[in-house]
Amino acid sequence: MKEKRNIILVALVLLAFALSRWPGLLPQNFSAAYALVFCAGVFHRRLPWWAVGLTLLATDVIKNVWHYHTDAVSDYMIAIYAAYVVLFWMGRQFSAAGSLTRLTGGGLMGAILFYLITNTASWLQNPEYVKSLAGWWQALTVGTLGWPETWKFFSNTLLSGGLFTGVIAFLFQSQTEDAKEDAEEPAEEPEPEAENSKS
Repeated sequence: MKEKRNIILVALVLLAFALSRWPGLLPQNFSAAYALVFCAGVFHRRLPWWAVGLTLLATDVIKNVWHYHTDAVSDYMIAIYAAYVVLFWMGRQFSAAGSLTRLTGGGLMGAILFYLITNTASWLQNPEYVKSLAGWWQALTVGTLGWPETWKFFSNTLLSGGLFTGVIAFLFQSQTEDAKEDAEEPAEEPEPEAENSKS
């Protein structure tokens, strides 16, 4: 029963995440991806990394091909998935029994690292950025002409990283508490058998 409930929870979380990735549904960089990968590290025994990874890859390919009409896989995705690996590793450093405050803080740190890694990769790859500290700072703050300032993306990354980490951690910890209560609930004592009356 406990395993079945966990499978249902994982399926619902991944389905909600997949649907949330459709472009335009959420503000740019306001995503549950950072939190989901971090929580896959924290709750690695119950939230399989391969299921999270396949969901990420499938939704990325669908967006690239059917919405953006670009290649299914791009070079920039290497940096993104490298950042996901770092987030997963970070999650493994946290206990699944940790407080929501601590886990949410970990999710925020993961979102910051994701932003730094991916924007550094953009600075290295984009010829519009000067390859200097000034150019790197530009990539982290204002970005390039014709696009919104990258610090605005960062605020969404930070907000969503903290918010979704708190929600996902709460869901998995609540299920754990329910399972504990079920286990601790005393079993009903069998009714005493009626004594056979002597004839």
